[in-house]
Amino acid sequence: MRWIFRVAVILALVVVLLGAVVLILPGERVAAVALDQIRAATGRDVQLEGDVDLKYFPVLRVRTGPINIANADWSDRGPMLQAEGLLIGVETRPLFSGQIRIKTLELDRPELLLERHDDGRVNWEIEAGSGGSGGRQFAVGLDQFVMRDGRVLILDHGRKTRQSFERVEVKLRAPDLQGRAELDVGFRAEGHEGGAATLTAEVAALMPFLDGVVVPLTFGIEAEKGRFEFTGRANTRGDAEGDVAVNLPSSAAFAGAVGLPRMSPPRGLGQTIKASGKLVLTEGEALALRQIDLALDHNELNIDVDIDLSAKRPYATARVRAGTLDFSALSGGSGGGQAATTWSDEPLDAGALGQFNGQARLTAGAIDFGSLKLGKSEVMLNLERSRAVFTLVDVAAHRGTLGGEFVINNRGGLSVGGKLTMTGVEARDLLRDSAKIKAVSGKSDGHLNFLGVGGSIAKIMKSLKGDGSIRIVDGLFEGISLDRVMLKQDGGRSTPFDSLTAGFTLIGGNLQNRDLTLVMEDIEARGEGRVGIGAMDIDYLFTPVALRARGGQGVAVPVRIRGPWSDVKVMPDLRSVITLNFKEEIKAAEKKIEDAVRERVEQETGVVVEEGQSLEDALKEKAEDELKKGLLKLLD
Repeated sequence: MRWIFRVAVILALVVVLLGAVVLILPGERVAAVALDQIRAATGRDVQLEGDVDLKYFPVLRVRTGPINIANADWSDRGPMLQAEGLLIGVETRPLFSGQIRIKTLELDRPELLLERHDDGRVNWEIEAGSGGSGGRQFAVGLDQFVMRDGRVLILDHGRKTRQSFERVEVKLRAPDLQGRAELDVGFRAEGHEGGAATLTAEVAALMPFLDGVVVPLTFGIEAEKGRFEFTGRANTRGDAEGDVAVNLPSSAAFAGAVGLPRMSPPRGLGQTIKASGKLVLTEGEALALRQIDLALDHNELNIDVDIDLSAKRPYATARVRAGTLDFSALSGGSGGGQAATTWSDEPLDAGALGQFNGQARLTAGAIDFGSLKLGKSEVMLNLERSRAVFTLVDVAAHRGTLGGEFVINNRGGLSVGGKLTMTGVEARDLLRDSAKIKAVSGKSDGHLNFLGVGGSIAKIMKSLKGDGSIRIVDGLFEGISLDRVMLKQDGGRSTPFDSLTAGFTLIGGNLQNRDLTLVMEDIEARGEGRVGIGAMDIDYLFTPVALRARGGQGVAVPVRIRGPWSDVKVMPDLRSVITLNFKEEIKAAEKKIEDAVRERVEQETGVVVEEGQSLEDALKEKAEDELKKGLLKLLD
């Protein structure tokens, strides 16, 4: 804004200084003198095309043709400003007292390019030693500055960002340049299909503010029914202190409307955002947010944040405190409160991981991830170049504890992985939440290494690979009494056991296990099969053996567990029951049948089956003998 004042005031000042001479000089000559003054004052080349129209009554008015102001010498992207025309209107009466009161300053269809070099230099700052004040001390008021139908392009070469705005409409009112000024800006972000955004500001002292003096300031942005507000003190050198308030009914719509990177967070992470607290900005490079009360949808947090803005990618350090946090939408299941049958195919947007680097510490009373419910938790986050590592410092879960780390990596496509351990976790609660299985309880220890890749919850779950193990002690199978089934003893509808151990591998979203071992009094059991994490189904064979049944021979009753998680069927595997428990009886029956067939064959064919010879071999031998006899008869 400062260089716009220089251009406008110098053009008006040249007219004033030439006095009566302007009555006989052509507009082009006046413009040439003005351009020389502007070049000296700004250090930038200024070009005017077409005629310069001068009018003297009732308002001294200068109207130019197309105008452009050169860019900084380090830029190769063309003019910083170009417009189809510039209109300056100056009140004549104050001129006689040596003051310039600008009645109106208008830019028609301007195109403004704002650039930040990768070394931090910006193209809108006038270089030191470029020519003094340019006569700004003569200006005392600006009734109205107007910019119509403009375009603004903002390039940050250090951070590799580009923002483009169109239909930019600006109105600035500053009757006393040393006093209060009001600014209204309307704009539309390039590519945004919703409504336009508006920016409003009110500053207590305009010129001191532009010169770097901290003065009272209010600032707000409205878009898509959302609003950001700042009330406090600030200057143009990057210093600010005051209160902030945010109310965004749709964070995605607001971000798109103001030209921020597109975002589509899951529910619980900020589809709607409300916030209030204190802000302190120092020299535009250090931002501190204190006692921020933040609501992300239904989740409420209190945050203290320090952000270093001087780096190419801002570095944040945060402390986050919360009560109960509900992130159940991250589990991705569908079904409206019923058991889910598929994982969500909705694309996951992890682009926010690339906007910051930093560290954060979260303490919460409880965290609900849908398929995993945590109690009191303390978690550390380290975020670097689109890779977030969550370290479980002290996490309570299902009456036990969890440890290890969880990683979200978006450097070359989205992936999630981790190395987790659990100690003393209640198995019934864990299996109920993660796999809808309610039949097993007991204290469990275990570990899990896993990795999943994909752009949605469904793709990640179907790609899971890794390994792990689990051990459950002093447990209980609910809903079935193995004593009653296996040993014909009285019992309730549950089966206590001493221990259950299993190792497993993860391949293609399937958990494969072949060594489940269950130990209980008088009964042992083995298990093997597949748990389809990606497909949300199960196909598992569980085989308990009553060790003392049948006079010590034992009885095995294999049970097949099969079906989708939403409708798991448990049924005896009758074929396996027969195979495992009646081996001797089957052999005896086979021997009886074989003897009967052999006797009947001997009667019908005269073939005698020798000891140790099979019926098939005896028949073959008999056939060979008869064939030989037939050939000999032919030769006689």
